[in-house]
Amino acid sequence: MKLFRIFGMTIRDAFKSVFRNFSLSLASISCITITLVIVTISLIASINVNNFADLIKKDVTMVIFLDSDTTQEQESVIREQLLTIDNINEDSIEFQSKGQIKTEMAATDDTLNDIMGSWSEEENPLKDTFLVQVDDINLIHDTAEEVKQIEHVSSVNYGEGMIERLISAFETVQMVSVWVVIALIVVTVFLIVNTIKLTIYSRKREISIMRVVGASNFTIKTPFVVEGMIFGALGSIIPILLTTYGYLAFYNHCDGQLFSPIIKLVSPEPFIYWVSLAVLVIGMIVGMIGSYQAVRKYLKI
Repeated sequence: MKLFRIFGMTIRDAFKSVFRNFSLSLASISCITITLVIVTISLIASINVNNFADLIKKDVTMVIFLDSDTTQEQESVIREQLLTIDNINEDSIEFQSKGQIKTEMAATDDTLNDIMGSWSEEENPLKDTFLVQVDDINLIHDTAEEVKQIEHVSSVNYGEGMIERLISAFETVQMVSVWVVIALIVVTVFLIVNTIKLTIYSRKREISIMRVVGASNFTIKTPFVVEGMIFGALGSIIPILLTTYGYLAFYNHCDGQLFSPIIKLVSPEPFIYWVSLAVLVIGMIVGMIGSYQAVRKYLKI
């Protein structure tokens, strides 16, 4: 019970300190708010970029063209060999005959229909194909090279070059977003340390009295640490509102996609709730660390 009473008094004193030193508290809260807004935007962007990359990786299809004289028995052998390649998703293997490809292409355009409609089976210049997807997009080049070694495989196409550049661009954006978030958190901790230092200086007499009456280091430090957590919680309010309402409005405005149906945004629920929780936790941890560093450094306890 004594522990709970001390904890309750600590929280009460921390809240009193926040309002007693309102101007300094407002400076800390504003600093955290501005930083967390940028952190929130970076976090949302990073998660969506990761989602874009995952969607593209899942949609990448490798087209395997067969020799024109390939027989049905040889097609079956090729399918069996494809199943032995580790990186190929077994459930994704799909065979398309040149006749089926001709029909599908002709249905997309009247001009193509006029041209292809006159082709007989022997005149059809298209090739039978296998469509496959890979488990690890980063190994797609090696997988394509392995497929090319299969007998009666004419060529393999998966958008070579473009896919690698696209994935590289996504990974770069993800890495930059992570470092931006880390840098902003470090800057926020530094600013909070300096703000809390001013608060401590303004309460030097109070702290001296606490030391004289025998207050422990823990008793002196804890209210400042709790105060920092309160700063973080209050500073996260606007970023959380931005996440909850801003992202939802943006998602609805863009109809859930960005530039193209391929680039889909992450669905708001439960995404916005997890991001809001993450922002709240980050704010409180940053406030706590900043306050602790200030107390440890400037009170020398």
